Amino acid sequence: MLEHEYTHLGGISRLNVGRCLGIISAAASAGIVFVLLWSVNLAQSMGLPVNLPPSLLSLVGAGVVFSVLAWLLNRHAWRWRIMQYVLQVPDLSGDWICTGRTIGTNLNSEYDWKGAVTIVQSWDKIRIRLKTDTSASNSKSAALVKDEADGWRVFYSYSNEPRIGETDLNVHKGFAEILFDKNLKAGNGEYFNGHGRYTFGTMKLEKIDNG
Repeated sequence: MLEHEYTHLGGISRLNVGRCLGIISAAASAGIVFVLLWSVNLAQSMGLPVNLPPSLLSLVGAGVVFSVLAWLLNRHAWRWRIMQYVLQVPDLSGDWICTGRTIGTNLNSEYDWKGAVTIVQSWDKIRIRLKTDTSASNSKSAALVKDEADGWRVFYSYSNEPRIGETDLNVHKGFAEILFDKNLKAGNGEYFNGHGRYTFGTMKLEKIDNG
């Protein structure tokens, strides 16, 4: 699993979200236990031989409820429109067409290139993968910043590895900044390579509608 944590600036603190989940879990657990005990008492008052094993109560403890809610939030609920409004976390996951241009310098000629970007994202982790005909890269760290005027900015570092047979290319590290529009359908960015390949350029992303 190559997903990694990312910094989120401009939304609700994850610490505060954890506190809210703790309060909700405690209240939900107490409510469930109350309903179970009330149901047992009602059944017994009707002469039914009903017993409530302690192990059942442990399954609805605050810790278990918190774990379930945290998993639901991290994997699914954060994508819901109302939760995105509250949490202020953009859903960038999916497949993107990438069109790039390497800027020419004294050491490198200018050229255009194309690739495919796949973003895997949950509420607390992300992975940005770019594949071209000659190499592939994976993000190592990332930060999301809300831009009130234009959309969302994503800053990330990555490691790039050439495909087998690309003897003219070297393993290298780099950094990219992408500004996604408010509709999260397109993005414009810049990249800078170093530690093995000293190039820089621009790239444009367009979301692929899968359906």
